[in-house]
Amino acid sequence: MAAAATHPDYGLDSPLMVRHMFSRGGWTLVFALIVFVVNRAQYPGPSARILIVLGLIALGFFVAGWISIQASKTARFQIRDRILDSLQLTGEERVLDVGCGTGLMAIGAAKRLKSGRVTGLDQSEEAEAIKENAKIEGVAEKLRVDTGVSAKLVYPDNHYDVVVSALALRGLGESDVRELMVREIFRVLKPGGRLAIFDTTGVSGYAEVLRSSGAQSVELSPMIWYGIQPARIVTARK
Repeated sequence: MAAAATHPDYGLDSPLMVRHMFSRGGWTLVFALIVFVVNRAQYPGPSARILIVLGLIALGFFVAGWISIQASKTARFQIRDRILDSLQLTGEERVLDVGCGTGLMAIGAAKRLKSGRVTGLDQSEEAEAIKENAKIEGVAEKLRVDTGVSAKLVYPDNHYDVVVSALALRGLGESDVRELMVREIFRVLKPGGRLAIFDTTGVSGYAEVLRSSGAQSVELSPMIWYGIQPARIVTARK
């Protein structure tokens, strides 16, 4: 019988990208070595130069993959805490995390609540992971997980005190679909409520959508390098 996990596992934010970086680095290095071995006897100088150039390209892919892993291990925790600090939770809020994944943001919020509760919304395959992480972190009773994400939220108007979303909207595809989700996030927020969206794509557009929807105190953070990707945070109040 497997031992129960004692530490939460939040995984990687972009595992496919990390695999691609290491795969491309590996294939580039293999190709460089083949070219060198085949040509070094007849063309020692050019083959060595090709090896160096392609080796540096391969190294770049490996470094990009490593930086992405480090972002998932350290930077996202720092960004999560920065976002939650800015929301100044009192502990009584009803919080929604759109695209909660394995629960990093939702669980972080739940740990700051007293009588408040968090709803995490994500695809069904993430549900068990976030529930297990919440149990390990001791906040399972403060967290509910709803499954299935579409551009239309099922929650009523003016329902949540706080809505957050981190690196989730970019996965919705076209900009009009992401903008619709931003409007939905604003719709379910209570008057006086606060929201924060962290993403690597289209964040300035999210800010414009919020302003056009009547949001107050819309603020964009300076550019943040999240791994190898530029990212920003937009915050607003209803």
